[in-house]
Amino acid sequence: MPSTPPSHAVATQPERPLRDVTTLLEALPYIREFHGRTVVIKYGGAAMTDASLKEEFARDVVLLKYVGMNPVIVHGGGPEITTYMERLNLPVQFVDGLRVSDAATVEVAKMVLVGKVNKDIVLLINRHGQPAIGLCGDDGLLFRAKRRTAPSGQDIGFVGAIERVDVDVLTHVAQDYIPVVASVGADRDGNSYNINADEAAGAVARALRAYKLMFLTDVPGWLREPSDPESVVSEAGVDAVEEALAGVGGGMRPKLQACVDAIQGGVSFAHIVDGRVPHSLLLELFTDAGQGTKIRPAV
Repeated sequence: MPSTPPSHAVATQPERPLRDVTTLLEALPYIREFHGRTVVIKYGGAAMTDASLKEEFARDVVLLKYVGMNPVIVHGGGPEITTYMERLNLPVQFVDGLRVSDAATVEVAKMVLVGKVNKDIVLLINRHGQPAIGLCGDDGLLFRAKRRTAPSGQDIGFVGAIERVDVDVLTHVAQDYIPVVASVGADRDGNSYNINADEAAGAVARALRAYKLMFLTDVPGWLREPSDPESVVSEAGVDAVEEALAGVGGGMRPKLQACVDAIQGGVSFAHIVDGRVPHSLLLELFTDAGQGTKIRPAV
């Protein structure tokens, strides 16, 4: 006669499947809410450089498409641009979180972002089961840019601010493909500009009236104290963010400014999440706890 299995085995065996089912049920109302909605994702930081994180990001984006969302990816490629500039002995300088860009810098940025980084992302998404199309601001006159200065007023060269986003280009592509947009563009006279990817993502989200704008970065979120990773602001109104902007420096400033501009332009929510955490995109979108900082309209 077979022996009776230990009582603890009966209790513990179904724990993992039940936990998985609970997670799926937790995600269900979010999937229902987001079905058919557009989410603009600014892809950057470690999620673009770590091999395993790149694979997970591509799978997450493909999943969003499969559950009925319309993901649009906007990317930079700061570390790769810096690497190639250093190989070419070109000076690397930042002001207020923005790269100072002479004509040579813009040429390198365009080659790296459009010719390499963009195509690497497209190929990765394609391989995980959804067709992606690579674009930059020059394609279909997607971005019309103008020269800008740093927030402090300093001249930073051929750095552009986006005057116009041609929504028709993106909506047409997004019907059947996942758009992957490199953050470069040109003005009316054909001059090329390096465009901060955070600002580009905000402009795209605003033009599309996206439901959500999400930034993948290398910090846990917006920190009250930049040196304290535990001081994450889990949620804030856009009015509070706008008031705090003057005291924010480095790369977080253009992200927060993009969040403010996007929400004031009709985007429902903006999120800053830690791209070093596997599946942080899905954790923020589809779980009750979330992950990172959520910025909402003023009450």
